[in-house]
Amino acid sequence: MQNKEHILVVDDEQVILDAVEKICTAEGFTVDQSIDAKDALSKIQKKNYDLILCDIMMPVIDGFKFLEELNNSKIDTPLIMTTGYSTIENAVNSLYRGAVDFIPKPFTADELLNSIFRAIKYFEIQNKIKEQEKPGSDNSLIYVPCPAKYSRLGYASWVSLENKGTALIGITDLFLKTIDSIKGIEFIKTENEIIQGVSCVHFLCSNDLIHPVLAPLSGRIIERNEELLKDITILEKDPYFLGWIYRVIPNETEYELKHLIPCSSDRI
Repeated sequence: MQNKEHILVVDDEQVILDAVEKICTAEGFTVDQSIDAKDALSKIQKKNYDLILCDIMMPVIDGFKFLEELNNSKIDTPLIMTTGYSTIENAVNSLYRGAVDFIPKPFTADELLNSIFRAIKYFEIQNKIKEQEKPGSDNSLIYVPCPAKYSRLGYASWVSLENKGTALIGITDLFLKTIDSIKGIEFIKTENEIIQGVSCVHFLCSNDLIHPVLAPLSGRIIERNEELLKDITILEKDPYFLGWIYRVIPNETEYELKHLIPCSSDRI
């Protein structure tokens, strides 16, 4: 398969740069390497990229500072953050600051490519939205945003607090638009704990790719939406209400909500 997308990989380890380039070029992507963020910023000024993969722990300019530089320069190229120092804080912080995904090292080729495919689809959607801003363009709805009272982690998962001290967790319509139609779902068992920033559900799609979703909030699962196992199309038809994934008793609601993006002030 030949892909037209151009990817920039930023990492201070040459072995990682070479490995990512090998995986991506085998899929037909064009890949440029940068051994540090300063060189990457220079490349971005000269060339347009469809996607950036960036390590967090780098000398001089780390991944978070690099992402800040991109935001300040109004560069909206989607960025996937990677790190060998994988912590929950790194994952949550990356998504809050604007990264479209977070991949802990070491990662497999499938994990990397699945994330890349989602990010590229995300970029295509954002470009369609920009096209709609032009006079005379088709203004049909591309995806349904989260309800205003919800909060989200990155663009993929949402949480809605309930009056009885519980919370519903689900995935966004935008996330659904970045993957193929879902043919299977892998839940975590009831009474198990989920942790903010850690994968809490996996979706198997019609193209046989498996996509994890990070939990937007920590808590104990008290109910799963078993109706989705009977009819997965419920999720695609109504991801914010009937298509919820888990009902949980949150652990640290006040603290963790500070790291989520209120959908009422959506930044996507």
